[in-house]
Amino acid sequence: MIYLASPYTHVDPSVREQRFSAACMAAAALMRAGRSVYSPIVHSHPLVQYGLPIEWEYWQVHDCEHLRRCNCVVVLTLDGWKTSRGVQAEIDLAIDMDLPVHYVSPAMISNWSGGDTSINVRPLSQETSI
Repeated sequence: MIYLASPYTHVDPSVREQRFSAACMAAAALMRAGRSVYSPIVHSHPLVQYGLPIEWEYWQVHDCEHLRRCNCVVVLTLDGWKTSRGVQAEIDLAIDMDLPVHYVSPAMISNWSGGDTSINVRPLSQETSI
């Protein structure tokens, strides 16, 4: 199963909503390609409206449990991914667990959503198709 990491926390709710939408698009594209995906943002964003916090400190325990059940991490390189405490912690955990980490841009996701289903694995630290 793929763990889809992407930035979320931001002071502006519209930025959080945009990040949620991008994570949904990526998860849907990967699922259409036959991949099993867990995205903490897709799962957790709707729960925030029921009073759960947005900060990594709260979600860390939950997300780490899911990460342990995955066999690779895909980082969606939205604006803010390099400075996201959550994304960087997820990458560090994946490396500690010897899980492969792949990086995909929003443009690549748009290609997948447009019907391009050529999803191939490439080496760590390269922007990659999964």
